[in-house]
Amino acid sequence: MTKPKPESTFLMYGRTLHRVLNRISRRRLSPIALLIPTMLLSCGSPGDNQNPVLTIEGGRIQGIRTESDITVYKGIPYAAPPVGANRWREPQSVAPWEGVKIADNFGNAAMQAAHREGEFYHKEFFDEGDAPYSEDCLTLNIWTPAPGRPEAKLPVAMWIHGGAYTGGWSFEKEMDGRVWAERGVVLVTINYRLGVFGFLAHPDLAAESPHGVAGNYGTLDQIAALEWIVRNIDRFGGDPNRITIFGQSAGGGAIKTLAASPLSRDLISGAIIQSAGGIDLSGAGGIGDGAYEASLAAGKALMDFGRYGSLDEMRAAPADEIFALQARYTSETGNRVRFAPTIDGYVSPENFSTAAINGRIANVPYMIGFVTGDVRMGALGAVQGITDFCTVRADAGGSAWAYQFARPLPGDDAGAYHSSELWYIFGTLERAWRPFVEDDYALSAIMADAWCNFAKYGNPDGGNAPLRAGRELWNPYTEADPRFMIFKLDEAGRASAKPGEPELPTAGN
Repeated sequence: MTKPKPESTFLMYGRTLHRVLNRISRRRLSPIALLIPTMLLSCGSPGDNQNPVLTIEGGRIQGIRTESDITVYKGIPYAAPPVGANRWREPQSVAPWEGVKIADNFGNAAMQAAHREGEFYHKEFFDEGDAPYSEDCLTLNIWTPAPGRPEAKLPVAMWIHGGAYTGGWSFEKEMDGRVWAERGVVLVTINYRLGVFGFLAHPDLAAESPHGVAGNYGTLDQIAALEWIVRNIDRFGGDPNRITIFGQSAGGGAIKTLAASPLSRDLISGAIIQSAGGIDLSGAGGIGDGAYEASLAAGKALMDFGRYGSLDEMRAAPADEIFALQARYTSETGNRVRFAPTIDGYVSPENFSTAAINGRIANVPYMIGFVTGDVRMGALGAVQGITDFCTVRADAGGSAWAYQFARPLPGDDAGAYHSSELWYIFGTLERAWRPFVEDDYALSAIMADAWCNFAKYGNPDGGNAPLRAGRELWNPYTEADPRFMIFKLDEAGRASAKPGEPELPTAGN
């Protein structure tokens, strides 16, 4: 297996000194002393001059170059902080900064509930503790092998995390861009507003909006990040005309929303929908849908319960107070407010199912699939919805590749649980507590190849590289070839990726 190489002692020293000096009052340091950390970070490791200072929206920036020749940029702002007067408004332009921003720290996670010890996902992904939470969360992260080389024109992939639109962040420990960048893809992961801050609909917010709508602020953040990538990614070696978007669970629902939105569907070249269901041929809807008028009424009831009489009062309230309001409202009234994208007529004129059936989604290649455990979660694992989507795309002259992740993870009886494929597509198995075997790493390499090939070529089998052992050709799903690619370990315990019928869950799966 391939593991990330440690940074050079020289570079680590520069980063450490940079942080130490930032903790000391700048009034006590000479201008020369203040330049030392930037000089060291600009130099990188001995003989390394491949970490240029880039000029992007907002100012100049420099990343952290690793010994694997990948440069990482953490916590780049793609919009102004959505606080104060910007709370519950469309994302605003980035505030400029002075000097060179050293992008060596991830930004804040969006406001959300803390993960509790003892919960399954706490042990699985969040045992090292939660990221700092803040309204000021509109940042993204980039992994690239070609900083400062616009001529490289590498394919770009934008990742949207899951979490039911109320939790998660872009740099959870299972998420990393190293293996993607090593395969020649510029990977971008984004944060966006969640919960009440990202999806509150309210009549007064709609009245002040130039578009007459309210509620889809988190989706507008995602669109703003996509637009930022189009405008800036060439400085990181990426091609703004080759952007694949992908996400899982609520992130997969977000991909469906972006693929159907007239604000974003023309900006993408491919889409991967993971564990977010497919379509309903009746046009009834799917993940991310909501009754807009009901959302407005529910939002007003929530704010009235909190005794906020105006938008000024709503925006002046402390973030913690607003965040806690929902739990208090539910406890005292028995009512719940669902925070998720809605069909507002502007960001989302129609639900994904209707848009797909009527040919009003992005006309790009798609990958769509599920993990075995999703089947127990209703629509998220509805195989019929996935096959229907693929058939609709084929009938429209497009292509969609269907898959199932069916490897029961070792270490307990959770099986191929919801989100378990993330360790594999990001190549981060070494960060998990689970006793993975050698062929898990082989399966991860197979999956990372397929996902990255899709971003490069619009086809998981694209390029001239030979298929890895255990991997067969993957054709788009059609009525003539109605098969999913099944990713698992075979009966002999070998990494396997072969087309076949989806496997239904059993005990331990």
